[in-house]
Amino acid sequence: MFQLIATPSNALADEPVSIRAIGLPPSQIVTIKATVKDEKDNLFQSQAFYKANEAGEVDLEQASALGGDYVGVHPMGLFWSLKPKRAFHRLIKKDVMNTPLCICLELYDSICLQDTVRIPPNASQIVQRWFAGPGVKREQIREGRVRGALFLPPGKGPFPGIIDLFGLIGGLVEFRASLLASHGFAVLALAYFAYEDLPELLLEEDLDYFEEAANFLLAHPKIQQPGIGVLSVSKGAEIGLAMACYLKQVAATVCINGASTILDFPLRYRDLVVTPIGLALERTQVHVSGAVCFRHCTGDLQKKLNPQNTLPVEKAQGKILFIVGENDECLDSKSHAQRAMDQLRSYGRSNGRMLAYAGAGHLIEPPYSPFCLASWQSILGRPLLWGGDPVAHAAAQEHSWREIQMFFRQHLLQSGSKL
Repeated sequence: MFQLIATPSNALADEPVSIRAIGLPPSQIVTIKATVKDEKDNLFQSQAFYKANEAGEVDLEQASALGGDYVGVHPMGLFWSLKPKRAFHRLIKKDVMNTPLCICLELYDSICLQDTVRIPPNASQIVQRWFAGPGVKREQIREGRVRGALFLPPGKGPFPGIIDLFGLIGGLVEFRASLLASHGFAVLALAYFAYEDLPELLLEEDLDYFEEAANFLLAHPKIQQPGIGVLSVSKGAEIGLAMACYLKQVAATVCINGASTILDFPLRYRDLVVTPIGLALERTQVHVSGAVCFRHCTGDLQKKLNPQNTLPVEKAQGKILFIVGENDECLDSKSHAQRAMDQLRSYGRSNGRMLAYAGAGHLIEPPYSPFCLASWQSILGRPLLWGGDPVAHAAAQEHSWREIQMFFRQHLLQSGSKL
């Protein structure tokens, strides 16, 4: 009797799942598939081929995939190798509070290279992946100019507060904030353009807006004093680094694959205007998939750098953690982070740290998120290449998620408080 067992079958999206197939004939070759749909019914699938052991079992924690979407021992490979049926779709959970991602695992007693719609599986199991743990609350935020969603852990608090910033995707992205809140942080997923009454396009980086958000968070009765954290990626990481430099409210900042200079749009803060560096668009490359690669557009940055467009990281009062993927095809993020680290050292500062991941691309997300090589960019009107090697990228997502939480616990928690 074929059986497919996934444990736990109902858990947070950043928790590992143990997958076993039992009741097989010894040495049986099988296909294990994973299928999931997002809220817009876009389909994502993955598959791997395994050989049962003498006991007629396949345990993904020990068995090596012989082929499929990955090769080797990867217990969570079916999750991080999920690919869109339609090219350039990116799996982003929109409703993080009310519904899980339901991933259907299916077992077949043969190699399934064709679409299996008409072939019933020998066994199947649904795995529910939640983005908010029990007791996490979501508050819609419309306070002054600030727009976003605040996620609060269960309990009285006060909790360490974090602002969560994404890049040029725009709108309000909540899945990372709700997951972090499930681990004891109060997290404000902050929108800054293309949302409600905010500007439709990003034309400038208005640091006064982000300071207003920081002040709102610190004034909340459930937020621990005296400072907040910032978790940021891509264009958001450029803004996050600017917040670290100019805002005294910021005590700890994580910048994932961001710039250490102001690119494309001016930065404004009170009377200060920081002039941006324009991209050398003639260096744009087009990947074989049709996606656009911008990595080389800031290659000759050194020639254009001056104090007017370089962020003054030496002024940052808090701690900064730079997380970079060495295969980032959107930005040469490692050289940006290295420049900031060198700048800190030249001023005798030791408040920066860099984690560089060989083989990781631009979109370093929470663990087991599907690897996304390229996805549609609505502002460009074409797909953007993010880069990365799937196996190395998946490992970077696991490791960096632990490091991010440790970093915020270390630098936001008051002595004696518990999380």
